[in-house]
Amino acid sequence: MDYDFTTLPERRGTGSSKWEAMLADNPDVASDVIPLSVADMEFLTPDPIKAALHRLIDSTSLGYTDPTDAFYDACISWQERRHGWKPQREWIVTSPGVVPALYTAVNACSEKGDGIIIQPPVYYPFSAAVERTGRSLVRNPLVFDGASWRMDFAGLEELVRDGRVKAIIVCSPHNPVGRVWTEEELARLVAICSDAGIYILCDEIHNDLVMPGHTHRTLLSLASAAQAERIIVLTSCSKTFSLAGTQGSVIYIPGNDLRTAYEAAYEAQGFFQLNAFAYPALIAAYNGCEGWLDGLIGTVMQNYALLKDRLDGKLGGLLVHPLEGTYLAWVDFSSWGMDSGIREQFLHGQAQLYLDSGALFGEEGASFERFNIACPTWALDAALTRLEDAYGTDAFEEARQGRNGS
Repeated sequence: MDYDFTTLPERRGTGSSKWEAMLADNPDVASDVIPLSVADMEFLTPDPIKAALHRLIDSTSLGYTDPTDAFYDACISWQERRHGWKPQREWIVTSPGVVPALYTAVNACSEKGDGIIIQPPVYYPFSAAVERTGRSLVRNPLVFDGASWRMDFAGLEELVRDGRVKAIIVCSPHNPVGRVWTEEELARLVAICSDAGIYILCDEIHNDLVMPGHTHRTLLSLASAAQAERIIVLTSCSKTFSLAGTQGSVIYIPGNDLRTAYEAAYEAQGFFQLNAFAYPALIAAYNGCEGWLDGLIGTVMQNYALLKDRLDGKLGGLLVHPLEGTYLAWVDFSSWGMDSGIREQFLHGQAQLYLDSGALFGEEGASFERFNIACPTWALDAALTRLEDAYGTDAFEEARQGRNGS
């Protein structure tokens, strides 16, 4: 079956977060410019999901709604079919999103003042979930060895010896560096944390977005029953099928005590159910859109090849890092020698290019830009042409000298 990855959805005036941010910065931005920032897609919603939501609206009311057998079956079948492991039904709890679930998980497994480890550069709500819940942020930065990013296991082993550290938040696959951690890396992570008696909160929201040649392994498929007692795995179909607006995530918690603590923390935040659209959207996505996902991955790979061909080693020495998973390309702009704030002003003003500044993900990302390449190839091509045209202009040289290049 052919799928449409060329038509751009109409998102102006719909309240789209990333579109509204771009238009607030420049209300007169050209009509053919799209933002390549926030991690949702610029593709039409797959037809089976649209049909399922139409059936819901046409056939019933939109009252309070709980998970059905079909919902649980879809979650379990997807993990078994797509990722080779079979969770138990009783492990499943829901959340409006992975970010709210992170806040809940932090509250469930630690107390105020406890240390929580993150591995920057990493998705910025991780640090917010630690600091806004009154915990202490403990940093175990990733290391770039010139070819790939890796975890600093020696540093991690040192940090977990501190009895004040209660948990680590892990990103797998990793946003923004694009790593799909190997089975060996994940097994070592589990062993270190298990030996230290700390919890692992593993954000696997990008687990379906794995490029050819790489394989995602959930932590729970590598952990023993005893190790799994201290692991929470957070997933969602929101990134896979661009359904963030339906606000539905699926959290897997094998440990009975930990799951009870999570559910209590969840209810203490005033959460009880998902919105009525979340359930049929997930069921339709997992049961009817696997072919669409395969087509999406092919399009992302095509876009990554275009990005790498146009930018890697070019425009003054930009470096496009390998993309193993996610649809978010990590590009090193350090050769430009610009402060991240001035670089953003230049990209917005001269290239009409709206990305996510690497500085959002921690000081380790300050020289980077994150490109969301889940968009029609023609739109990415146009954005890269604007960047090429802006490079080397007088405004570029002014920005390199530390002045506002917009």
